[in-house]
Parts: sequence; structure tokens; C-alpha cells
Amino acid sequence: MKESTAKYYELLHEIQQVDFALVELNLYLNTHPMDQQAIMQFNELVQRSQMLKKNFESMYGTMRNFGESFSPTPWSWSNTPWPWQV
Repeated sequence: MKESTAKYYELLHEIQQVDFALVELNLYLNTHPMDQQAIMQFNELVQRSQMLKKNFESMYGTMRNFGESFSPTPWSWSNTPWPWQV
């Protein structure tokens, strides 16, 4: 596997791990809204997720739609594979 391809999958996997943890913490916080430690962890992971996605997009292009990411010129949203296809 080429180094750039390996880095693509490594970064995408890390994004998926962080976002999975965010979903789980979101569900937990729905029933434990006063858990300050969980709220701190959630906020840290939000920042980590945003940073990872920004880094991913700077190297590989847009990965989020509906106003979550800026588009380069020319419009590249039709380029594949999309992150959820790999």
C-alpha cells in the first residue's frame, strides 16, 4: 500500500473512532446531563474531531456536505470514493 493511501485510511479510521466515541457520549449525556467529566470529555473529542476532519480535508478533499465544509474550485463533491464508501 502506498504511503499516501495508508495515511488516508489511518486518518479516516481515527476520525471514525473519535466520532463513535462522540455518539456514545452523546447518548450517555442524554441520561446523565450533570456528569461534568463526561461533558469535558465530549468537548475535547468535539475539538479533536473538528481538527482531524480539517486535516483530512486539507489533504484529501471535502468529506462533509450540507454546509459543514468549504468546497474547492472546481466543485469536487462528485469525486469518489467518498469517505463512507471505503
